Amino acid sequence: MRIISFNANGLRSAANKGFFDWFRGQDADVLCLQETKAQEHQLSGNSFKPDGYRAFFRDAITKKGYSGVAIYSKREPDEVRTQLGWAPFDDEGRYLEARFGNLSVVSFYIPSGSSGELRQGFKFEVMDWLKPILDEWLRSGRDYVLCGDWNIVRSRLDIKNWTSNQKNSGCLPPERDWLNGLCTDESGWIDAYRALHAEGQDYTWWSNRGAARANNVGWRIDYQIVTPSLRDRLQACSIHPQPRFSDHAPFVVDYVL
Repeated sequence: MRIISFNANGLRSAANKGFFDWFRGQDADVLCLQETKAQEHQLSGNSFKPDGYRAFFRDAITKKGYSGVAIYSKREPDEVRTQLGWAPFDDEGRYLEARFGNLSVVSFYIPSGSSGELRQGFKFEVMDWLKPILDEWLRSGRDYVLCGDWNIVRSRLDIKNWTSNQKNSGCLPPERDWLNGLCTDESGWIDAYRALHAEGQDYTWWSNRGAARANNVGWRIDYQIVTPSLRDRLQACSIHPQPRFSDHAPFVVDYVL
């Protein structure tokens, strides 16, 4: 089973850059998108609906052209969930879950705090609120694949300029402690990329400023985080910085399911 996670930073923009042409060649079973930056009716044309896929959206209702997540699936899900029960998070279009038997595939978009103290405060609120939900999922007996842009690096291996970013959102010690606390040991959540590449130094996001992408001055903030039950089913993964569809790169993971 092949699952792709990708922050499109505007799905219409990514489509115009050839994203869906690339996607058709990937033979993916599920695609999780973040930052669609559109309302569902704006994504109803054939250019946004690859043959053989069903599409599901959770738009932001706080303001148009903001946030938004989507899931494309070859198989019809048994159930699709669009909210976790806290309006400040749900209404920004940050969670979508498709259920296939005992498997849940989630498209997550964790807030960024880079715009200032207000949004950083909201990010910390989201982290505190989300932790018991993730703990409950871990205990549920279901298989979960949590795809998405988490806007947090885990370690020095996940960011080019470690030292200079210690006071910047996404690399703050409390953020890293929170994410690493989820992925603690054999009984915790599994970072699929890190499980397959223990010393890997690949990135999934690059600033649009300067020549960050050309010089590979990046951050790894896009993940597929899975339940321990899927650890031994991780087969391979890859990050695709080229062609360039967004400031993020698609992250592909193959599972034996």
